Amino acid sequence: MKAYSEWYGTPYRLGGTTEKGIDCSGLVQTVYSNEFSVALPRTTGEQKREGRKISKSELQTGDLVFFKTGRRTMHVGIYMGSNRFLHASTSNGVMISGITEDYWKRNYIEARRVF
Repeated sequence: MKAYSEWYGTPYRLGGTTEKGIDCSGLVQTVYSNEFSVALPRTTGEQKREGRKISKSELQTGDLVFFKTGRRTMHVGIYMGSNRFLHASTSNGVMISGITEDYWKRNYIEARRVF
């Protein structure tokens, strides 16, 4: 929630890593660095190779959740518990969404535990 309060309202910007604009993998990389002192790679594809794959039923706060958003594109967010995740949405910027919402449920790929 601390990261959400700090980043809420930040618009989406592909390749962005600042309060002026941030993308999903930039948000994950920054939050992991600032809140958990864990260095993650910059891109969603590289982040998807970090840690170990876990089942949806094992999700815990801080786990990474991945979604298919296009033919060759993915989206990443940070699980917050209670079926919610923090992410940088292309349409709404930094926000919290539910993994059980139709769109996210339908496009869920996997979750990974980094620490």
